[in-house]
Amino acid sequence: MNRFLQWFNLAGVVALAVLCVLQWRANRQLNLDLNAAEQTRQQHAARLDEQAKRLTGGASDLDGFREQLIRATTKLKQAETNLLALEQPVKQLTNERDQLKTSVTNWAAAVAARDAQLKQAGADLQKLAADRNAAVLKFNEVATQQNSLVKELERRSKEHLAVVEELNKRTREFNALVEKYNALAKPAPVKPTP
Repeated sequence: MNRFLQWFNLAGVVALAVLCVLQWRANRQLNLDLNAAEQTRQQHAARLDEQAKRLTGGASDLDGFREQLIRATTKLKQAETNLLALEQPVKQLTNERDQLKTSVTNWAAAVAARDAQLKQAGADLQKLAADRNAAVLKFNEVATQQNSLVKELERRSKEHLAVVEELNKRTREFNALVEKYNALAKPAPVKPTP
């Protein structure tokens, strides 16, 4: 019986060793699964923390974008208001410019008419001078007629000088008007919008 007990003990020890090995394997697998689950949990926790940081950053960026949008909308409204305020003076300046164009056109026509009159007066003066010379050659003996013609020539020369002075005066006025027109005809600079 002693032998039987030895074999029985041996079988029990082997069974116990097998049971320990099986238990160790089961515990080892559970421990590995537990470690893998813990590692997965830590990865998920890190991802959650990262996503929470992104959401916090996104929320602050969203607030910043909202503030920028509000500022941009305010500036746009101010720019529209300024544009509306500037449209009236621009229309007024455009009307004034058109009136000045008309005035300049009228002045140009008046100057052209005056030039034609001056040319005619010059031609008349030349004709009178020729007539006077012919009269001097023909009627040298008639000194009184010659003197009256000379006086008439002097009078017309004075008128001619007066006309020339008037022409010079009007030419200066015309040039000043052209300079004013050129200054007003320049396009108004456009302010850049901020």
